[in-house]
Amino acid sequence: MGWTRNKKAIVTFSNVGSGLLKQGSQKLKHFAVAGKVKKFVWAKAKIKGNKVIVWNPDVKNPAALLYAWADNPEEANLIKKDFRQRLSEPITGN
Repeated sequence: MGWTRNKKAIVTFSNVGSGLLKQGSQKLKHFAVAGKVKKFVWAKAKIKGNKVIVWNPDVKNPAALLYAWADNPEEANLIKKDFRQRLSEPITGN
């Protein structure tokens, strides 16, 4: 986790190409945040440039963050913009 401000965790990603994107029309899903006692609760999240801002009003000082940590998080929807573009290109291989 990068740093916190105003009770929110801010995660900065590098090497995101043309940016981050939420897949589908729903809100970002599968983020959880915890304070110092490491009791994780589901959190809201939004994309701002190459950052994801994560919060839950019950967590006053975020100290830990999880994303898509379940065995098979089917609705995890944070992707790179250019990842979506690459999926539309033909797959070539040996």
